[in-house]
Amino acid sequence: MYLHIGQNVVVPTDTIVGIFDMDTVTLSKHTRAFLSTLEKNGRLIPLFDDLPKSCVHCVEKGESVVYISQLSTATLLRRSGMALGE
Repeated sequence: MYLHIGQNVVVPTDTIVGIFDMDTVTLSKHTRAFLSTLEKNGRLIPLFDDLPKSCVHCVEKGESVVYISQLSTATLLRRSGMALGE
């Protein structure tokens, strides 16, 4: 199955490690360092025109990739068809 995460980007659901809210994910200095490293390596992909609301962490071909989306975590969860706790 695939998940549309914004800006005409679709990712296979089996590559998704987690979907996180941008308001809380950037509070940790460790997470900010992780995102900074991904950005330096070209694996932080912005998919927003306005404000970023969520980030989708995927592992593709053994490498971490994070997509920054303007869609909310609730919208992405609803699109995935998954229930909380699955």
